[in-house]
This record gives sequence, C-alpha cells and structure tokens, in this order.
Amino acid sequence: MAIQPVKSVKIVEVGPRDGLQNEKVIIDTGAKLAFIGKLAAAGLKYIEVTSFVHPKAIPQLSDALDVVKGLPALPGMHYSALVPNLKGLERALESGIREIAVFTATSNTFTQRNINMTVNESFEAFQPVVQRALAEGLFVRGYVSTAFYCPYEGKIDSAATLDVTQRLLALGVQEVSIGDTIGQATPQDVTTTMTHLLQHVPVEKLAMHFHDTNGLALENVAASLALGLSIFDSSAGGLGGCPYAPGASGNLSTDALVGFLESQGIATGIDLNLLKEASAAIRKVLSNAEPELDDIGSLQNLAVNPRVES
Repeated sequence: MAIQPVKSVKIVEVGPRDGLQNEKVIIDTGAKLAFIGKLAAAGLKYIEVTSFVHPKAIPQLSDALDVVKGLPALPGMHYSALVPNLKGLERALESGIREIAVFTATSNTFTQRNINMTVNESFEAFQPVVQRALAEGLFVRGYVSTAFYCPYEGKIDSAATLDVTQRLLALGVQEVSIGDTIGQATPQDVTTTMTHLLQHVPVEKLAMHFHDTNGLALENVAASLALGLSIFDSSAGGLGGCPYAPGASGNLSTDALVGFLESQGIATGIDLNLLKEASAAIRKVLSNAEPELDDIGSLQNLAVNPRVES
C-alpha cells in the first residue's frame, strides 16, 4: 500500500506530566494550571496534564485531582492523565477526566526497575483499568517504553515491540505511543521497527514518543513522517527525560517539533510564539522554585519508589 504524505499532525503535549514529574522542586498547582492554560492558548488540543499515581510515589503530581478540577473548560480540548491501577482510576473518574493512559514496556528489567513489575505483571495490573475505563466511555491510550533500546537490555527487537503493542490493542486501547525512552534510536532504527509494526497495526493507532538525548529527535520525526505516521508526543521546552539515561537531554521539544513541521509545510494549528511564551514561563517557575524541607525526603525516595517513565 502506498504511503500517503502527511499533511497535518496530532501533537500530544506531555510537559505538564512527563515533563514535570522528575523536577526536584514542588510546583504550585496554580503554576501548573497557568502553564496548561498557556499551552491551550497556543493551540495545543491534546495535553497530558497529570498522573493519578500514589502521592508518595511522585510528590510532584500529588495534586492531580486539584489540577484536573481546575482545568479551563475550552471547546475541542482533550485533557488526559496517566493511570497506573484501579485506585488511580477511581481518582481519575472522580476528577471527571475523560481520557487516560496506561503504561508498560518491552523490557522486563526496565519495568522491574521502574514500577517493580515484569511486563506480564504490568498487563495484569492495568487490564482491569482498561476494561473499567472503556466501560465508562473513556478514551484509553497505551505507552510502550523502551521500544527501541533499553538502558539495561540494550537494543530491542522489533518483534518484542510489536508483541506489546498488539497486546495493548487487543485489550481495547485506542492509541499506542511508541517510546524511545532513553533517546538512543536512530532514523534507521525508527524505519526498521515501525515498518515492522505497520505491517500489522493501522498507522492511525500509533504515536511516536522521542527523547533528544543524542540530538536525533527531529530526524526520527522525519523518518516517522516518511512512513505516514502523524501523531507525536512532545514536551514544551523539552522538559523531562528518563532518569535511567545519564545525561539525557529530555523529551522532544514541542517548540522544536512545531517549528520543524511548519518548515516542512505540515500544519499543526499551533502558534509558535505563544508556545515559546508558555515554555519560557514554566522555565521561569522552575528556576525560581526551591524544594520544601518537608518534601526533601520524599524527593530522595523517588529513586526507590515506583514511578512511570515513557
């Protein structure tokens, strides 16, 4: 089948969740809502705003309920949140959010280090979450981390990435984000793995989640576009990154992504100037904030408590 040129894209902004969750300072709920509001004003329609993990696991996201309840009610907006288990789903349903995401990976070692589970155990944990969410009429997304490389197991065979992706889709997940978690993938890796996946999975079901550790994120976007892929995760200002990749420079910057896509004649519907203002504003908040003394112990415990990396 001929690949259709990509003329427009869907950008999933993950800065408020993936971008902020590893910051060593506690960000005020009001500042988070102001950040999300600026992102929405810039034209971003899909924003992952928080995660309903246990507050002690990620103190930075302990205000998930308040964040969701404070979101601006704007037409055409799609707010989502990461949900790790049924307890988290109950909190998500209480908040009123209508889109959620679940998380797994291709690598058993990574999932053990990240969420204290094997890949199979992660499926057992979130299968009832997906079933309940779908029964409630929620949109459900799945994250596949270490889709190309794992910091512990090295290069990942594309068959393993396909297997996890198909298992997610079989559960009823409507969209799967394929993650280059430690930013080691090259354009050739993207072409090889995604060509394999696209032989079995509809292109509209797949999103790409790149990190810019080696400065190849935009080249990997270009390789994805060449395959007809048109959904991309990114983080305003490049916030975030995987703590398991020393020196990782963070997520693909939404600012850089939008600039690149527009230069290629691909519509994003996003005002780049307003987006840059949003990125600058949250950077200023981060530079001015300091850890609260009562939270220092909790922040140090992040090294051993379950967390979620995409």
